[in-house]
Amino acid sequence: MNKTKNQQTIHNFHIPVMGLAYTIDTPIRVAHYGISSVISIADDELIEKMSAFYHQKFNLPYQEITKKVADYRAKRITSYLNLVDTIVKEKFDKFKNELAESKEALENYIAILPNKSEIKKGLESFIEGGINWKENVKNYIEKHLTPGAIDVNIMTKLDKDNFVKNEQLPVIFNDAHAALRGFANSTVNSSIVLSAGMNPRLYSYFENFDNFYPDENNCLKKKITLKVSDFRSAMIQGNFLAKKGLWVSEYRIESGLNCGGHAFATDGYLLGPILEEFKQKKDQLVQSAYELMIKALEQKGKLIPNEPLELKITVQGGVGTSEEHDFLLEYYNVDSVGWGSPFLLVPEATSVDKATRNLLINAKEEDLYLSQISPLGVPFNTLRGTTNEKIKQKRIQESKAGSSCPKKYLALNKDAEGNGICTASKKFQDSKLEELEANRNTISKENYEKAKQAITEKSCLCVGLANASYLENNIKIKGQDQGVVVCPGPNMAYFDQEVSLSKMIQHIYGYTSVLRTPNRPHFFAKELKMYIDYLKNDIQSISDEINNAKTKKLESFKANLLEGINYYQTLFSNIPNFESIKQEINKQIENCKNEINAIEIPKLQLT
Repeated sequence: MNKTKNQQTIHNFHIPVMGLAYTIDTPIRVAHYGISSVISIADDELIEKMSAFYHQKFNLPYQEITKKVADYRAKRITSYLNLVDTIVKEKFDKFKNELAESKEALENYIAILPNKSEIKKGLESFIEGGINWKENVKNYIEKHLTPGAIDVNIMTKLDKDNFVKNEQLPVIFNDAHAALRGFANSTVNSSIVLSAGMNPRLYSYFENFDNFYPDENNCLKKKITLKVSDFRSAMIQGNFLAKKGLWVSEYRIESGLNCGGHAFATDGYLLGPILEEFKQKKDQLVQSAYELMIKALEQKGKLIPNEPLELKITVQGGVGTSEEHDFLLEYYNVDSVGWGSPFLLVPEATSVDKATRNLLINAKEEDLYLSQISPLGVPFNTLRGTTNEKIKQKRIQESKAGSSCPKKYLALNKDAEGNGICTASKKFQDSKLEELEANRNTISKENYEKAKQAITEKSCLCVGLANASYLENNIKIKGQDQGVVVCPGPNMAYFDQEVSLSKMIQHIYGYTSVLRTPNRPHFFAKELKMYIDYLKNDIQSISDEINNAKTKKLESFKANLLEGINYYQTLFSNIPNFESIKQEINKQIENCKNEINAIEIPKLQLT
C-alpha cells in the first residue's frame, strides 16, 4: 500500500530484522498498529513451516511447496509473503472497526502514538464524542491510518550457487537471487533491505522486475533499502543502482559494533560523525542518484519522475531510552529509529521460546560479547549460556565437533572437489583438525589450543537461528540437535524483564520507562567503548606479526576514534536541550579519551 499525501507514517520507530526466526512473523503480530518490521527471507525451510502454521491458525487452505517443485525457494517466499500480506490486511480492517466501535480501544491506541504525531492529535479530538462519533472516527481512520510495512531482508553475500544432480543451475537460482524473486513476485508493497555490502550481480538482477521502477504517479510498488555503515558506501551503492534506473528509498545506518547479529566494524568511524555526514550531505545523495536514474530510465524507455523520489535516512544500533530516540530524530533529522534487541523481551512482537527469553532477561554486560562463532568469518554479537553453546561444547569434548550441516545456506567455502562447504560443518572441521594434528609437534601448545578453538567455535547458525520459532510454536525439529543461537546487541544487558507491546512503545516515546538498571551508558559512549576494546584486541592478535601496513592501519583507527571524541565533545557543548544526556555522556567520553590516549600502537622494530 503506497501512502497518499494524506497518510503519514504512524510511528517513528521500526523493528529491524533479528536472526532468521525472531522477526519471521513480526508483521502479523504488530503491523496492524502501524509498526513496520523486517522479515528475514534467507531460510525458505523455516518460511514453509511458518506458512503451514499460519494457514492452519487462520483456517486458510494450504498447499505445501516441496523441494521437488521447480524454483521452490522463490515460490515458498512469495507464498509466505502473500499470506502475511493477507493476514495483516484482515487484522488491520478488524482493528479499524474496533477503533470506530470502542472508545476504550481508541484511547489505548492513542496512548501508544508519539506525542508530536498529527494523527494522535486528530484522534484525540474524537474522544469527547458528539454527533456521528463513529462515522467521523471511521472516516478519519480510513483517510489517515495505514498498516506498518512488511519489509524483508537479504544478506547480499548469502548467494550460494545451487545444483540439481551435480549440475549447476543458472545464477538466478542462487540463494539471494531466488529470495529477491520471491519478494518481487509477492503482493506486498514494501521494501527489501539489503545488508552485508554490495553484490553487483544481485543488484543488476533488480532490473528484471518492473515494480522497482516508478509508476505514472511517481510511486514505487517495491522499494530498495540499503543497510550501510558510512556515507561513502551509501553513495557508491546508491549510484550503482541509479545507473540502472533504480532508486534507493532508504539508507538504514547501523552502528558498526553496537548492534545485534553480524557486526561490520568500521575503521574506527563512530556513529555520531557518520550521522552528521548524512545530515549535511543528504541533498548530494539525492541529486547524484536522481541525475543518474533519469538518464538510465530514458535509455530504457521507462517513465521518468519529474523530481527525486522520497529518500529516508534511518538509524539503528543500541538505542535504549526515549531521550536517545528523540535526540536522533530531532538533531540528525532521521525519519525512523530501529529498536531491535529490547523487542526480544516482548512476546507480542517477536518469536522467541521461553527458555531463550529467560536467558535474555538475566543477561548482564559480561554475558553479551562479540564472538567468532559465525561461519561467515564476521564478528557476531551473541550471548553466553545458550543451548547451542552447551551442545557444541559437549560435542567438542566428545571429539565430535561440527554440525551435520543440513541447510547449507552458509556453505560458501569450497572443499577439495570444489563443492560448497560450511566452516561450522563436521566435514570441514574434521579436515582442519586433521591438518592441525599433523602439525602438532611444530607449534607451541598455546598456539595449538588457539588454532583448535578457532576451528571448533563456529556454530550452525542456519539451524540455531531458526529453532526459537519452532520451539515457540511447537513445530517438530528434525535432524541433529543444535539448540538455539540468539544474537542480541550489547544493549540487551540493560533490559531485564518481559514487557507488553504497549509498555515497550510507551517506553520508546517517553511515557514510561521499563529500564531498572541505573548505570546504562549512553549508546554513543557504549559504541565508543566497544571500538576501544576492538582496537586493543586487534593489537593483541597481530602484535607477533607487525609490519608497517598494519601499524598504519591501527594508527588510523586510533586517530579516527579520537576525531570522533572531539566531534562528540564539540557537539554536546554546543547543542541546546538534552541536558541529562550531555552531563552523562561528557563524563563517559572523557574516560574513553584517556583510555585511547594510553593505547600504544606497536611498531616494527628495526634490528
